Amino acid sequence: MFHAAASSCTAKALSFLLTAMTERLYYQNSFLYDFTASAEAIRELADGRLALVLDRTAFYPTSGGQTFDTGWIDFISTGGDDAVPLPIPKVRVCEVIEDESDGTILHVVEGLTAPLVLPLHVRGFIDADRRQDHMQQHSGQHVLSAAFLTLFEAPTVSFHMGEESCTIDLEVGSLSAAHLAQAERHANQLVWDDRQVLMHEATPEQARKIGLRKIPEAARETLRIIEVRGVDLCACGGTHVKTTGQIGNIQLRKVEKVKQGIRVEFVCGVRALRLARKDFQVLTEAAALYSSHLWEVPAQTQKLLDSGKTAQKQQHKLLEEIAELTARQALARTPVESGRKVVAEFFAERDLAFIKLYTQKLVASEGDVIALVGAGQGTPTLVFAQSPGGSFDAGAALKAVVTSAGGRGGGTRDLAQGGVPSTDLIPELIARAAQAARTESHG
Repeated sequence: MFHAAASSCTAKALSFLLTAMTERLYYQNSFLYDFTASAEAIRELADGRLALVLDRTAFYPTSGGQTFDTGWIDFISTGGDDAVPLPIPKVRVCEVIEDESDGTILHVVEGLTAPLVLPLHVRGFIDADRRQDHMQQHSGQHVLSAAFLTLFEAPTVSFHMGEESCTIDLEVGSLSAAHLAQAERHANQLVWDDRQVLMHEATPEQARKIGLRKIPEAARETLRIIEVRGVDLCACGGTHVKTTGQIGNIQLRKVEKVKQGIRVEFVCGVRALRLARKDFQVLTEAAALYSSHLWEVPAQTQKLLDSGKTAQKQQHKLLEEIAELTARQALARTPVESGRKVVAEFFAERDLAFIKLYTQKLVASEGDVIALVGAGQGTPTLVFAQSPGGSFDAGAALKAVVTSAGGRGGGTRDLAQGGVPSTDLIPELIARAAQAARTESHG
């Protein structure tokens, strides 16, 4: 029992007019990799690129979630079997676009240098590996979408084919890991069943009679319908395999929540093989680093992360103890001036993390302390602080000195920090701030 409209393609790809300007050879034969045609015109695109217009083409344009074909176009003497190449360099087809206004297929080319007198006979060559990859991905999408619809009543609302992977967006609230595994297994079973993939042409009325539930709004005269025998019936303009076995396999890669439901990333066929090989190589290399089996890599990685967190906590605790001891020593040697202590110090070999801890210890240890501290390691940084409730304005003082040095910073009356362009500036800036603090206290 097939499920009508399990897949999702754009209306542009779903419906086509038999009178469209460019005859689309890929509609009848997705395995057509070379063809002859007549080059009728050259168009200059808005970005300055040139595009050939042919009377017929096997090149697929970006449409319905499927990306374009690439290949080459050669200029020949006649359109017959006795054709010979003309002394015009063949051109690379780097992109294929459909002009939605009239159905013309635009072959964006590179290397078109000689002036051409049109029309000219041409021979087109499709990049077969790219086309076969696209057929595997698109046909695999039909099968995978049918699996999600059959198992979980989750229809596909959009499909996108990327260079590395493909995605479908499912209209469903959530899917568990078990659901995903079940859908992947079911879809691959349909692949292994080697079911026929057929193309039909029908009017919208005929399509309704054979069970196509979703008729594109743009449909006029003829619909192209792709049927995966006993599985899926969908209006689609894409290129497809002849049997599901040619898909190879379907591999789910990633799942995420999106606005319209659940997005499932997948790959098929050669892509799936290539990524599986890459995954295996990466895991094997990681396992070698741990001297363990590759299946143990996640556990070993978690163990390493836990160990790193423990070491980080221990390091922070040690740093805090050093900061406290250093603060005590600094306070012990700093005289009281007008009822307060001004500690001004530059640590060339310390970073921001240390001086923040250090200033916190300084201002928390005694009742009226001003701390003016700089760090030279990493980004040249200043931290100014005072014991809570003091009369000093750390934020204003810091902003004044760092701004004068071309730096930035600020904060509250009790705590502020900022950076300056050079470590060499810090001692002088601290000295200026200390002088201002002492003058204020004496005043």
